[in-house]
Amino acid sequence: MVSSSIPTVDLSPFFTVGDEDGKQKARDLINQACSEYGFFQIVNHGVPIDLMNRAMKLSKTFFQNPAEEKIKSSPDSGATLPAGYSRQPDHSADKNEYLLMFSPGSSFNVFPSNPPEFREVLDEIFTYFSNTGQLVESIITDCLGLPPNFLKEYNGDRSWDFMVAMNYFPATESENNGISEHEDGNCITFVLQDEVGGLEVQKNGQWIPVIPSEDTLVVNISDVIHVLSNNKFKSTTHRVVRPKARCRNSYAFFYNLQGDKWVEPLPQFTKEIGEPPKYRGFYYKDYQALRMRNKTHPPSKPEDAINITHYAIDLDLIS
Repeated sequence: MVSSSIPTVDLSPFFTVGDEDGKQKARDLINQACSEYGFFQIVNHGVPIDLMNRAMKLSKTFFQNPAEEKIKSSPDSGATLPAGYSRQPDHSADKNEYLLMFSPGSSFNVFPSNPPEFREVLDEIFTYFSNTGQLVESIITDCLGLPPNFLKEYNGDRSWDFMVAMNYFPATESENNGISEHEDGNCITFVLQDEVGGLEVQKNGQWIPVIPSEDTLVVNISDVIHVLSNNKFKSTTHRVVRPKARCRNSYAFFYNLQGDKWVEPLPQFTKEIGEPPKYRGFYYKDYQALRMRNKTHPPSKPEDAINITHYAIDLDLIS
């Protein structure tokens, strides 16, 4: 039977000197969650609760602005990266609008001026999310039994991380999809959702709702860790279901990877333990280009969208 909730992990021992038992308990929970769900929630994670609340309040205020005000924060038509305000086209399967930003100081960012304090809060919470990402990455390194700092040295360039503030429009009578079912293509994703909720995780064919709580962040393993660990840690299918009569707001922070990095199952999970690799190697930028094509040229059938299975090795053919 599928559990009705994903695990919640207390990270406070990692901010306390000497609490080794607490740290090991947290590692054990994360190890189990990443193996079974690909998702978990964290509390006492280092991001101040009042900052999370202010960021959510300001995001809601921004998205309540008239369209002509929000459009002032849209990226230039010739922008290399679409940082700033955007809205999904009416024909899109996903119904939302969003504000995308990269690391503080990035020349790609287009910040809103209304509300005036929004930029400062976005910069601040981005930095906290980045620090939390590095902490969770180090815990995952330990959970996978990799050498200390292995993932940090592999993925040390934080300039590729990005954050999205999202506003989901209320569901209609005929359609309630907020974000269609998918897996994330980066390394690790962190989500702060408001009290409306709507995030659901798939396990064994069932959808598990992730119940929001003011002091928690949702964490999910994404495709890069999934491949590096040769499926030991799962990049799990998830979606957002929009409620009726209410908007849903959230932040998603994508702990990312530099595009020129080579991604393939690590020897610790293949030849060193006698397991065949389940994926072909690839450059991360090539995979991202394929995922972007899903958005710019959507396939006629959703099942034809390219995901990490594009690189999967058919073990039956080589056995």
